[in-house]
Amino acid sequence: MDIPKIIIAALRGGAGKTILSIGIIAAWTNLGKKVAPFKKGPDYIDAGWLALAAGRPCYNLDTFMIKEDQVLNSFLSHSINRDIAVIEGNRGLYDGLNVEGSTSTAELAKLLKAPVVLCIDCTKTTRTMAAVVSGCMQFDPDVKISGVILNRIAGPRHENILRKSIEHYCGISVLGAVPKLGKQNFPERHMGLIPMPEHGWAKDSIAAASQTASQYLDLTAIEKIANQAAKSSIIQHPATSNQQRATSNEQPATRIGIVRDSAFQFYYPENIEALISLGAEAVFISPLTSDSIPPVDALYIGGGFPETHAEELTQNLGFRHKIKSLAEDGLPIYAECGGLMYLGEELVLNGKSYPMAGVLPIVFGFSKRPQGHGYTIITVERENPYFAVGAEIRGHEFHYSQVLKWMGDDRDLVFCMKRGTGFINKKDGVCYKNVLATYTHIHALGTPFWANALVQNAISYKNKSKTTVTIQPQIHTDEHR
Repeated sequence: MDIPKIIIAALRGGAGKTILSIGIIAAWTNLGKKVAPFKKGPDYIDAGWLALAAGRPCYNLDTFMIKEDQVLNSFLSHSINRDIAVIEGNRGLYDGLNVEGSTSTAELAKLLKAPVVLCIDCTKTTRTMAAVVSGCMQFDPDVKISGVILNRIAGPRHENILRKSIEHYCGISVLGAVPKLGKQNFPERHMGLIPMPEHGWAKDSIAAASQTASQYLDLTAIEKIANQAAKSSIIQHPATSNQQRATSNEQPATRIGIVRDSAFQFYYPENIEALISLGAEAVFISPLTSDSIPPVDALYIGGGFPETHAEELTQNLGFRHKIKSLAEDGLPIYAECGGLMYLGEELVLNGKSYPMAGVLPIVFGFSKRPQGHGYTIITVERENPYFAVGAEIRGHEFHYSQVLKWMGDDRDLVFCMKRGTGFINKKDGVCYKNVLATYTHIHALGTPFWANALVQNAISYKNKSKTTVTIQPQIHTDEHR
């Protein structure tokens, strides 16, 4: 497949590559181009903004959670019938898990045979930046750095010295120079942009990024680099799927409720698509807009920031009581991070307590510093409804919440953390009846048996079966005995 493609990378996080990627995608989309957006690494927030800029889903390409052949297959399948693919890197170009740079943006560039445009923060530097760019080009000759974008330029003289130095010493083009922007259209939360559904001026922000790209970048030259990359075709056979896809004329095997709104918004598109491919109907529900839950055979509650909506979640007694009732009835519920927090007893924010669903005996508080951040590797050491004992699962975690009170027992925690922080005491995966809640986020392409397990449990519940996939442990507290 001849796919025009470009990777927008940087020397470090916070250099401005996300806003530039959003701007480039939005500008091309406004010109009528069909852009396929991708995000390297585990990320929901940037991906949401990239998707909004392109007007279509953004897919994550991560070689830690997903095997390389599946990464290639995802890239190819989601680039079909698109004019150009734009992949935003993460962190610094060569930053990876080890000295070899595994899982880095550079390694993804080589896998996809994609050229790199390097976004560099030029604050308080001039000719030295040419040495930095030259070093990046020589560090791994197999990584094709095809141009640079100068960001946070102080003025014309600053730009002139940088442009002449880089083009003279590095032999590559400067594709644009963006000044220090006075207006902040993309406020930050924690370590990234505010989630797009929470930003009321999202479309205005996209428009501002598009205008910035159109005004300060040579979009024609960037597109030319992407088109030249199409000559380096990727030959890849579709990866074999472990899932059976349902035909369009089949009735839904089951209805899976997905709690999705500005409080719970962190879902990989592939996770929802995997459930649908197995014949499930996705039913989107929200405790922010409804006090009831429609008839469903399972629930999937993703991550997000329930703490920013704590008051609304607490006040919706009907929704909270319904979830607890359904959990007690054996409804299959799978929850990640923010979903885990919502299933607990309460959230404590600034000394005030906010009651949550009360399914799990946990009280959560919050810290100013991340309590879990990065890739995770977990082993399944106890029986549960979703994963076989002995399985190893790769995922990621990112949360500022912490466990203030855990009234359960280690026998209720089914995961052991080989890498990462987890829930408590290097454990994760709180299990109660058919509920499994965890801080670890998984990706369906890297953990294909997850979707099948959730759908099968939903079918069992729908059929009022007395058995499930495996034996479920019980929460070991006086309240739940």
